[in-house]
Amino acid sequence: MDTGGRREGSRAGLPPVGEGISVHRVMGTETEYGIIAPGAPSANPTLLSSQVVNAYAATLREGLGNLAGTRWDYTDETPLTDARGFRMDRDRAHPSQLTDEPVELTAEQIALERGEPTEAAVLMNLVLNNGARLYVDHAHPEYSSPEVTNPLDAVLWDRAGDSVAVAAMERIAATPGFSQVILYKNNTDNKSVSYGSHENYLVPRSVPFSGLAEGLIPFFVSRQVICGAGRVGIGPLNQEPGFQISQRADFFENEIGLETTVRRPIINTRDEPHAVAEKYRRLHVIIGDANLHEVSNYLKTGTTALVLALIERGLAPVPALEDPVGALQSISHDPSLRATVRLMDGRSMSGLDLQEVYCEAVTAALPPDADEQTRDVVERWQSLLTTLRRDPMDAARQVDWIAKLKVLEAYRQRDGLAWTDARLALVDLQYADLRPEKGIYQRLARRGDVELLVAAADVARAAVEPPRDTRAYFRGRCIAEYPAQVVGASWDSLIFELAGERRLQRVQTREPLRGTAELTAELFDAAADAEDFLARLLSGPDRRVAP
Repeated sequence: MDTGGRREGSRAGLPPVGEGISVHRVMGTETEYGIIAPGAPSANPTLLSSQVVNAYAATLREGLGNLAGTRWDYTDETPLTDARGFRMDRDRAHPSQLTDEPVELTAEQIALERGEPTEAAVLMNLVLNNGARLYVDHAHPEYSSPEVTNPLDAVLWDRAGDSVAVAAMERIAATPGFSQVILYKNNTDNKSVSYGSHENYLVPRSVPFSGLAEGLIPFFVSRQVICGAGRVGIGPLNQEPGFQISQRADFFENEIGLETTVRRPIINTRDEPHAVAEKYRRLHVIIGDANLHEVSNYLKTGTTALVLALIERGLAPVPALEDPVGALQSISHDPSLRATVRLMDGRSMSGLDLQEVYCEAVTAALPPDADEQTRDVVERWQSLLTTLRRDPMDAARQVDWIAKLKVLEAYRQRDGLAWTDARLALVDLQYADLRPEKGIYQRLARRGDVELLVAAADVARAAVEPPRDTRAYFRGRCIAEYPAQVVGASWDSLIFELAGERRLQRVQTREPLRGTAELTAELFDAAADAEDFLARLLSGPDRRVAP
């Protein structure tokens, strides 16, 4: 299948946000990786995470691209603005909510931790040549993908983040004096801690937030059946034996809220658009699991885009749940998929039933001339639901939780293991190990036991090149071409410092569908240097990156 990420002018035919039943819209992913250092079990996790960022920076210096050491610009971030129409006081916010404040870790702290003198600069943020951000998010290294316009590209640049993580691990392992660091694409340490795998979708500001929440809650509660990552143990403290569908479900407590690490809500209300605020809102989705299976990831983002299209057109079903948080956990706790949950109208439905309600609504609204990728997502969704209803284990090639359960059941049958056996928790962890020679998922992929959608060569390219059809192209190309002059960057602006200029030059990129290769590639190709580039960019009435 064509990933679509390298097509020149791939924006052609892209429906405007909020128009048409289509998977195409501006979206992106964020992955917080689990991290351990087996040789240093008491190591500071923030220190370990900074090693990952700095290791990748060192790798970039050695020929994989320019060092993207540009500082992150927090100027326009507003993490305490709530979509319900208010702003939380900073003194009431949990520290993890203050994402507009950089994590600080001084060289002196690192030297003290390692017992070595150093005056080296410590990078906590990288803006990468592919338009992504790699940074320390409290106790985890996080990769935030560049903006893309379809779920297949979301899979591609998400996979690129995994390759970045692997490169950093390999660099640390090869560096004398450093303990090996292992990164896991999972969501819990099974010791009460959960970390996120978030998604972001651009939606029209004109769509009432209450309508988004109403339509999405039953969908998100049941979506895990097609894209859960699976987990050994039940309960936030892993207090009950067994296996469940979702790694995140037990860590959610509310239906709607602003928090992301405490009192987690099914619908997050952070109103931080990173775009033209009057035109767009960014739906920040925190309920998903971190997927290794590409089909799971593809359907996670693709089906969500389709349900958003229904909501925007007033066509979404609303099978309102009596207890959404309880339903989320009940569905997760039953891998047989037979568990039912109560609706407000008195009916009982399973997770599969709920998904079929949404899938049928999308199918009924799908236009005859729907594009190829939209049709592909719908057909895969339909086919997977049919397979899951017949026998969930038949979907191991497409779905993470099922592939993991199949592996675990093989161990259980071979060695007679109960779900309380600690060895099964280790297998669960090893499934998510990103090391190519150690991870169980990696082994399944090499054997052809999972369905792949993107080629390894395309993933390698996506790790160093941005998508061509969003503003990520402008951001990534600026970092690649002018690393010394770009002194600050964020999702919606770049800051240039030019020789001989007394003031910094900020270039706004608040329109995610500008700054594309189609609009700016010729400027990069023609410019002699950063000064010439900015002069060309800002001259005349055509502001190619501005809204």
